Amino acid sequence: MTRSKLAVSLLIAGTLALGGCGAAVSQRAADREAVAEASYPPTGQLLTVDGHTVHALVEGQGPDLILIHGASGSTRDFTFSFVERMKGRYRVIALDRPGLGWSDDIGPDGLSPLVQADLLRKAAEQLGVKRPIVLGHSYGAAVALAWGLRDPGHTAAIVTVSGAVMPWPGDLGPLYALTASSFGQAAVVPLISAFVSPERAETVVGQIFAPQTVPPGYADYFGVGLSLRRDSFRVNARQVTALKPYLKLMEPNYARLPMPVEILHGDADQVVPVEIHARPLGKLIPNAHVTILPGIGHMPHHVAPEAVAAAIDRAAARAGLR
Repeated sequence: MTRSKLAVSLLIAGTLALGGCGAAVSQRAADREAVAEASYPPTGQLLTVDGHTVHALVEGQGPDLILIHGASGSTRDFTFSFVERMKGRYRVIALDRPGLGWSDDIGPDGLSPLVQADLLRKAAEQLGVKRPIVLGHSYGAAVALAWGLRDPGHTAAIVTVSGAVMPWPGDLGPLYALTASSFGQAAVVPLISAFVSPERAETVVGQIFAPQTVPPGYADYFGVGLSLRRDSFRVNARQVTALKPYLKLMEPNYARLPMPVEILHGDADQVVPVEIHARPLGKLIPNAHVTILPGIGHMPHHVAPEAVAAAIDRAAARAGLR
């Protein structure tokens, strides 16, 4: 038995053993959620789009730059330092994807990156966005490409950073399968929300940044507690597990994207491997420019921000915005 399967087996056994403690687990999870929400309130505007709340942070002046975060994320991933870097020459609009951060879950339709893109685009329209550069990180890159597919005539350029944008071989492993299942959503997710330790959460963040180290202060600023809320955890598990079939639908249409596309990826990314995602994507899109960052992992906007900024500037120039 692999280590991951053993961990899942132990988690299931522990869940069953704690089955009679459901009320206590729910209360502990609720208490931790209340602390997280009080500690990390919305930093931007709460817009109403089709009856749903969408959290949007707007800073700076210049051409519009949309930032879309990845799995288990929120706008706080960008506001830690990257928004400050870019707001001097762009109007930066960071958006929480549906069900994450401070944006509402929109139900089963929200599992589609295409539907997510539609919702976020409507939110951007409320803010007066006309012809943006759309940047997506990790899962958010699929939403950025979906944005371009849905509205090619009004999307100036796309930038993908460590993008999960192509169907991948195999599956995501037993933990995602479990936490996206009916049993996992009902029984396992509350346990994780209630009992995962800060040390374990910091370990996971470190794995996402590897082989680079987590910037000082990032873990405290980001607010892992928001991602560990039961509803957010459930939505994220469902979104990630459902992504691959939507990428299969999107892939044949990538070649039709008419706008400049900048593809940025680290060759040491073990979360979203470059050979499965960035390189094949670059071959499909006629207007793509691929930049591979040697030795860089999954978080270039933190550990190589100058390279991400340069990709955005290239996209702006290629789109005639500068």
